[in-house]
Amino acid sequence: MATILVVDDELGIRALLSEILTDEGHTVELAENAAQARLVRESLRPDLVLLDIWMPDVDGVTLLKEWSAGGQLSMPVIMMSGHGTIDTAVEATKYGASAFLEKPITLQKLLRAVEQALVRPAQRLASAVSQLRADLLGHGAAADGANGAAGAPGAGEEGPRPEQSFDLDRPLREARDAFEKSYFEFHLAKEGGSMTRVAEKTGLERTHLYRKLKQLGVDLSRNKRGAA
Repeated sequence: MATILVVDDELGIRALLSEILTDEGHTVELAENAAQARLVRESLRPDLVLLDIWMPDVDGVTLLKEWSAGGQLSMPVIMMSGHGTIDTAVEATKYGASAFLEKPITLQKLLRAVEQALVRPAQRLASAVSQLRADLLGHGAAADGANGAAGAPGAGEEGPRPEQSFDLDRPLREARDAFEKSYFEFHLAKEGGSMTRVAEKTGLERTHLYRKLKQLGVDLSRNKRGAA
């Protein structure tokens, strides 16, 4: 998953966004002003920045302009504001912002904006890597790979493997809990720890899913890629 920097002078906003994004498997860094944001951006090079516009020292648009002018806008930036206007949003976009979120920020809008901001550079990188691989390896290497795959049992299969063995000589409730735990661990690993995508896959409401995982004793931190 991604390293995301949240810049906001309001403690409550920082805490809320951190909790949501951490639940999605991301690593979250926090800054309450432009000075801290500069330090974190320089030391950690985050994959995405959520940047509040109205801050007491240097406002978000000014910081965005600074990064843009200095060639430091190597990551997507999503602007946030509770008092934004169309002109402000247009100005932020002109200086490189990838999206604009109006407070109070809903869960759906936040996750959609984050996913879109992270997916675009990832798609460009994947396309470039794919093209480079084709140029370097050529048809012969691809054929060798196909031959190797044909001879290797289970080759070509991707993603986590569900646990197939269960002790059935136990009460029904215990057997069912063991199966459900394995089922949810499989989907968490497959979706990189994203609670939202697992909820969609399994058909459970997010809060219900979280309670269910806690009840089953599923280790959520183990499935968060950003924790590595």
